[in-house]
Amino acid sequence: MKRLVLLLCFAVTVSACGNAGGASSIESESGFVGGDGSIIVVEPAQRAPAPDVRATTLDGDTFDLADHRGETVVMNVWASWCAPCRAEAGELQEVWEEEQGNGVQFVGLNTRDSTVAAQGFVESMGLTFPSIFDPDGRVQLQFSDSLPPQAIPSTLVIDGNGLVAARILGKVSAATLRGVIDEVADRG
Repeated sequence: MKRLVLLLCFAVTVSACGNAGGASSIESESGFVGGDGSIIVVEPAQRAPAPDVRATTLDGDTFDLADHRGETVVMNVWASWCAPCRAEAGELQEVWEEEQGNGVQFVGLNTRDSTVAAQGFVESMGLTFPSIFDPDGRVQLQFSDSLPPQAIPSTLVIDGNGLVAARILGKVSAATLRGVIDEVADRG
């Protein structure tokens, strides 16, 4: 009986902690914070400079954010084990295909993954934009002075002047992403 009481106390304690800070049960079970769908678009005069991002992609190439000055850059933080990342992948690819050649560059930022799992995700989802391999989150941390990607998935939009202009926390839809790109690129 004493063992049953201890087990029940442990179960109550664990369940009480599981949703601390508003985290859903999915978030607490998987060890990551899912986004709440919030969108922030910063006024041009209030935007902070993007960090100097120069990193290796899953293909072994180098992605240098500075090479894309003059373009709007969409940076999507994802992981192969993240269900919302799988759900948004097709919509990201759709917008990438529409925006290629229109002054917009997409780049994924893979985190907390193995190379094999990340490459498998890219292949199975049919993603054709490059993805940086950032297993320990170092590239993510570089954005701490602007709009840090605080969830997986998160999407940052960097304007043509190299300033962090917008952030979407959580799964993004094609329609939402198009709207944010248009606003940041001042096409509206």
